[in-house]
Amino acid sequence: MGSDERILLDALPIAAAVVGRTRRGVLKLVDRNARFDDTMAVFGDAALVAGDFRNCPQVALAAMMTAFLADSAAADELAFTSGEGVGARHFLVKLAPLKQCPTYGPRCLVSVVDRTAEAQSERSLRAEMLRDSLTGLPNRLGFTDTIESRGALSGGVSADSGNSDGSRDYAVLVVDVRRFSRINESMGSLTGDELLITFARRLMSTLRSGDVLARTGGDEFAILVGVRRGRDDALAAAERIQQVLTAPFRLSELEIGVECAIGIALRQPDREGEELFRNAQFAVKQAKTAGYPQVYEPGEASAARRRFSIETELRRALDRDELTLAFQPLIDLQSGRVSGFEALARWHHLDRGEISPTEFIPVAEESGLILALGRWAMDKAAQTLAGWDRQIAAEMGGGERPLYVAVNLSAIQVARDDVAALVSSALRSSGLSGNRLSLELTESAIVQDPGRATRVFDALKALDTTVAMDDFGTGYSSLAYLQRLPIDVLKIDRSFVTGIMGDRDSVAIVRAVLSLAKALGMSTTAEGIETVELATTLAALGCATGQGFHFARPLVADAAIDFWQSRAR
Repeated sequence: MGSDERILLDALPIAAAVVGRTRRGVLKLVDRNARFDDTMAVFGDAALVAGDFRNCPQVALAAMMTAFLADSAAADELAFTSGEGVGARHFLVKLAPLKQCPTYGPRCLVSVVDRTAEAQSERSLRAEMLRDSLTGLPNRLGFTDTIESRGALSGGVSADSGNSDGSRDYAVLVVDVRRFSRINESMGSLTGDELLITFARRLMSTLRSGDVLARTGGDEFAILVGVRRGRDDALAAAERIQQVLTAPFRLSELEIGVECAIGIALRQPDREGEELFRNAQFAVKQAKTAGYPQVYEPGEASAARRRFSIETELRRALDRDELTLAFQPLIDLQSGRVSGFEALARWHHLDRGEISPTEFIPVAEESGLILALGRWAMDKAAQTLAGWDRQIAAEMGGGERPLYVAVNLSAIQVARDDVAALVSSALRSSGLSGNRLSLELTESAIVQDPGRATRVFDALKALDTTVAMDDFGTGYSSLAYLQRLPIDVLKIDRSFVTGIMGDRDSVAIVRAVLSLAKALGMSTTAEGIETVELATTLAALGCATGQGFHFARPLVADAAIDFWQSRAR
């Protein structure tokens, strides 16, 4: 070995050696520096120190050197670990080619980098990334990693340090702390943190062998529980959690009751940990509404994804003007003539076909698209009615006809949109007078904000429009609203109408609504008339107007005006 290479080995600040290959093809440790000997002594590889690669336990290292000496384009790096657990040492071996020499032929410089400190830092950083700083519990990422590892629960906080019984299945429980935001806002973040820590301690008291507790959100915890009897064991775990939360929490000299909503998802084959966790979160939302723990049923998340898909498609359909209006006749029950039409949104999707309003209207309300949908429907209905006027005038002579169109308003429109300005714009652009439009609102639009509802109703009446309360009797309206608000029409819900032929209670309710409307100077419309007997009975009881399949299903605009003309003769 040359003096220059000897100087290079001694000058290197890391463990290094020169390895060659004899004429017989045997690896030979030609020379090394003192740091190399020190490093080899760490993992006690006496064979490697002695230059005997045939008995070297690092088989992969010897194989890499052999391949590199044969072809310098081969792999030139190898990471390996010596030891196990906390005391393990981590190394990275790098190879670099050297000039051949007569004795050993091809040679390479072997440098050994001790990465133990770096690996420990990485491990500490990952542990920190997987743990909640407030409670010390695993966070969401750590929890989903634990689900993925299934039985390997050592990374979490469990009821004991043993492994879970491999014969058991498992479920995920997501626990949402109710009223946390109110407590946090009114009593301060320090008190909120104290509540979360105490809440976590109580949850830990419910854990069984192998169960894992994590804090997965601001006011959300999750538990991975072992179950032998599936749903029954998971519900039993939820009951234990509810029991430990019955006692009030003492916070800043106050005793505060804290409830929770619990969603449960049972393990399903071929489902990732993150998906299982999301399923449990989905069940939590249902639990908040139901008031008791809910178990996720397969298919519910896909139904939710369909709603998001419909939201996307509905937004595009509104932009492209792909929706239409259908018009259901409103019949004068005394004369049999058409008084007007109720405008109903319809959506024929190019790929999905007809999408029911019972599916896309709730999506529109949830997403806020109901504002754009409502503006479109109002303008479309007014323009259609104005078009009918022109058609009737051209065919029959005369001017405006006493025909009106009813348009539904969502409670969200009343709360968030300028409804009066919307109606005024539709009237102005179509040239219609206000009495040609009837605006139908449900009781929920009134109950949510009576003050705003009153202002909206007054503004609509100032435009000379008709205001109707839809689905009367199915909500929570106070009779005081009927007296106070400028309501012109009460629409009797179909659930009462369809039962009057065989249900005395339904007959009594319909009679009461009709009497109430008459006393308050209001007109009435019955929904869901499907037989001639219903129509005759309601007319005899004094109901003014009716609609339903007995008269006609919702019609396209051209068919609707033809229907009006056929009943006008």
